[in-house]
Amino acid sequence: MIAFVSGTVAALAPDAAVVEVGGVGMAVQCTPNTLSTLRVGQPAKLHTSLVVREESLTLYGFGDDDERQVFELLQTASGVGPRLAQAMLAVHTPDALRRAVATGDEKSLTAVPGIGKKGAQKLLLELRDRLGEPMGTAPAIGAPVTQGWRDQLHAALIGLGYATREADEAVAAVAPQAEAAGVPPQVGQLLKAALQTLNRAR
Repeated sequence: MIAFVSGTVAALAPDAAVVEVGGVGMAVQCTPNTLSTLRVGQPAKLHTSLVVREESLTLYGFGDDDERQVFELLQTASGVGPRLAQAMLAVHTPDALRRAVATGDEKSLTAVPGIGKKGAQKLLLELRDRLGEPMGTAPAIGAPVTQGWRDQLHAALIGLGYATREADEAVAAVAPQAEAAGVPPQVGQLLKAALQTLNRAR
């Protein structure tokens, strides 16, 4: 079991980071929220979960140990593999997921790509006694960013290796989407949308 990796960020991609540990580059799958905190050339510590399959060994990385534990607990539910568990954490914080399960909030679970109404109902039943009670005080599911989303998104894109001009254009491209919601946007979701616009432009 690899509990965490600590080293210099060697490279960033839309869904992964490479962390240099003792001269070895460790590829770690991460959510957009986690990736947005990393910068190439800067030190980082990621709590990790190693998923072993016959054909592959995949390392998933998280900003803290609570997120890692929830990632592993989610996979104890039938039909939930590592990619779906990671998608759930890309949309919701660990506490938001606990709150959704505790309150039977089906709508919040269906906000995750790959989870339909029946799947959400099944997950609510299976996870009810596994995730525990919310630990923090943040009330909102999907924890919106209350200020500076433009700066955070721009910094995340620069950290992924995009030029300042490209980051400026991507932020401008997703601004209508962010402002149309009428509530503080989620940087993780905006990062996904921004990456899609950049991929189309290339």
